[in-house]
Formats: sequence, structure tokens, C-alpha cells
Amino acid sequence: LDRCRRLNLSGNTVNWKLTGSPNYCGNSSGKGQRCPLDIVNTEACWKAHHGSARSCFLSSHLLVEKIPSLQISSLGQLPNHFSAWNIPTIRFFHISPSLQAAPVPLFWIIIKPAQKLFAIILGRSIRNWWKSLPPNKRELFKESARKNKWKILLSIGSLGVLFIVFYFTHLEETPITGRARLLVFGKEHFRELSQLEYEMWMAEFENKMLPETDARYQVVERVVGHLSESNKDIPQVSEQKWVVHVVEEAGVNAFVLPNGQVFVFTGLLNAVSDIHQLSFILGHEIAHAVLEHAAEKASLVHFLDFLSLIFLTMIWAICPRDTLAIVGQWIQSKLQEFIFDRPYSRTLEAEADKVGLQFAAKACVDVRASSVFWQQMELAETMQGQPKIPEWLSTHPSHENRAEHLDRLIPEALKIRESCNCPSLSGPDPRLIFRLNMQHLLESSKDQQSPNSTKQDLTKPKLDLPHT
Repeated sequence: LDRCRRLNLSGNTVNWKLTGSPNYCGNSSGKGQRCPLDIVNTEACWKAHHGSARSCFLSSHLLVEKIPSLQISSLGQLPNHFSAWNIPTIRFFHISPSLQAAPVPLFWIIIKPAQKLFAIILGRSIRNWWKSLPPNKRELFKESARKNKWKILLSIGSLGVLFIVFYFTHLEETPITGRARLLVFGKEHFRELSQLEYEMWMAEFENKMLPETDARYQVVERVVGHLSESNKDIPQVSEQKWVVHVVEEAGVNAFVLPNGQVFVFTGLLNAVSDIHQLSFILGHEIAHAVLEHAAEKASLVHFLDFLSLIFLTMIWAICPRDTLAIVGQWIQSKLQEFIFDRPYSRTLEAEADKVGLQFAAKACVDVRASSVFWQQMELAETMQGQPKIPEWLSTHPSHENRAEHLDRLIPEALKIRESCNCPSLSGPDPRLIFRLNMQHLLESSKDQQSPNSTKQDLTKPKLDLPHT
């Protein structure tokens, strides 16, 4: 119980609302009582400042009550219960922006192009030197290489051993998960770099920041505060100061910098169906910062780039023409990207999903809503006619695979939630609610296509629905 922090509400039942004074709760006695966010039984709604759009956090029992009244007039007109269907067109949902996923210390950013240029010049010089040699000297050189082949192999082997020793001497244990990972850069490097990145984002979003008095800002602030309070037994969480920034931006995005600066776009707030989904997503982003994924990814990229300089030099030395060397260099970069970089990024995303789900479970969130969010995102892209990109081309797992991965993790998360003495989950499983809505959507679309067809009995829904 010492590990877990849960919401303690004494006395009568407290209902938290964002209307009126958002910092206070009203109880049945009529007295204002200051209280933390009630994650479990919450109906928190806010009105958007632009237009008449309204986004609400609905608990599971409210969603199930609305199922009978679901009306669908056409395939393109979707129910309002899942606001992800009403969001602007989304190409990809990248929770972590590219600068967050692979930052490197400023010094290496500056010299990286110079390193590649040096490797190209060196390789090209070796090729031109070899071409300029007379045939007899070439033969002498080959003969000398054959005689000293063991010395050459020993030198190459020694270089390989140095790389291996460097790799294993820079292995560290990942916080929480205990996974071994390469870490070349220290935390102090990334504190400086994250501060520079923070200033860059603040300058870019200077005129789009929501004030602290905005209800949407207060929702995000309370969720982040509740997550950090519930997981303060973890030093990386309790020692960090988490600062919230909500940006008026239509993109479905959120990210956390290594220095604890939390950025959330209003497009994400419009895309989530309830506060449980929002809590999981922010837990996922906090997990990235706690697990130091930025430093880890930068270390791997730096290590691979250094190794690639050797192959880059060899490519420009062996290829007979510059055009072939350019093609070889492009192939090498793509092989590194698709064999190492992108799979590694997907692994980090899956790890952040797992740890973020644990953070949410300790905060007494309905963790079952996590997989529903990714099903909603997949449905939104499908309904908008966006092409489905193979997962191996992306730095993030596909929406479908993320939902399946979370479904496998949910039983363990529910045990963590129970061990924290969280209130029991009431109402049906939100995954079942989503499937029922999908069943209703499919039935309605069939009726639109065949007006004279007879509806199937929805009292016995088919749970194993085909992918829509």
C-alpha cells in the first residue's frame, strides 16, 4: 500500500465538475471542499472556445446508457459518442514528435555532417589513389596484403573488440523495467538540450497557449498532477517537476520533454472519449520521460552512425563511380533505418505503453479504456479513407497492434489497480461498449445499402467483428 497512492474521499460522495470554480468540489452538505481529481466517477465536460464544439469526458456507464439512442442516418454520419470520429483528418498519430524521439547533444548535431563528409572524401581519395597506381605497383600492394593478411585481420578484429567493449561498458538498466540498454550520453546533456527544445516549442506555440484559467488546461493539469501523485513512490516521477502546456492545435498530439515539460494539443482532447483514455495517453508520455527514451534513442543513433562511417568510407572507396557510391550510401542509410532505427523506436513505444498503463492503474484509472482509444483512432482513419501504411515503415506500432498489445497487458494492470485498493470498476467493459457501437454501425450501414433487409437481433451481438 505504501507504493500506491489513491484518491481518498471522506464523508459524502463528491462530484467534481469543471463548471463554476474548477478547483473546488461540492458535496451533499453544500460546502465547498478542495479535492483532487476523481478519476473513477467523473463526468468532466468543457466547451471549446471556438464554435459550438463540445467535448466531454464520459464514464463507461454514461456511454452504455446512450447506446439505445444511437442513430445513424448514413455510413458517413457517425455517432457522437466517440469524438475521435469527428476530429480533422489525421495522417498518422505520432504521440512523440520527431525531435522528442531522437534528440542528440548539440555538439554531435553540428559535427555529424562533417563526419560523413570526411568519410566520403577519405573513401573517394582512396579510390582515386588506387586508380592512379601503375599496374605493377597494384600487384606489389596486393602481394604485400596477402603476406600480411593475418596482421590486417588482427587489426580489424581489434577494432571490432573495441566497439564491443565500448558497447558493454556503456550498458545501463532501464528504470522500472530493468531492461539493459546502451546509454552514451548522461542526463546532464539532455537537461541542456531539452531546455533548448523547450524554448523552441514555446516560441513556436507562443500565440496558441491556453491560459491557466481555461477549463481544458485545468483538466490536463489535474490529470498530470493525479498521475504524478499516484506514482510518487518512483523517484524519477517524484523528483521531476511536471509543467503543463495546452496548445490550441488541431493535431492529435502530446509529448513530454526530458525536463518534465508536458505539451498537449487540443486536438487530442477532442479525440479522447473519456478521462480514462486521456490519463493513459499522458501516462504513456510521462513514461517516455521517466524511462529516458530520448537519451537511449540518441545513444543508439550515435553508436550506429559512428559504425556507419566505416562502411561509408568503404562504399566510396570500392565503388568505381560517384553515382554508384551515392546509390550505395542511400541503400546503407535505408538499411540502417528499417533494420535498426524504426524497429527500435517501435520497441520503445511498446515499453512506454506498458509502463504508462501501470502508471494509470496506480492512479485508479479504468485501464480497459486504453485499447479502445487506439481502436477509435484506427476507425477514424478508416472512415476518412486514409491509406493503411505497413507498420515496418513507421516509427510507431500500428493502431491495431497497439490495441492488441494493450489488451494483453490489461489483466496485469487490473491486478496492480486492485493492489492499490482502488474502487471497483462499475458498469460494462468499455471495450464491449465500443464493439456494440461497431455492431450497430455495421447493421445501420447494411440497412442503408439494403433498405428492405431485415435487421439482425442486436440483443445477441457478434463480438468478434471483422475489421472495419
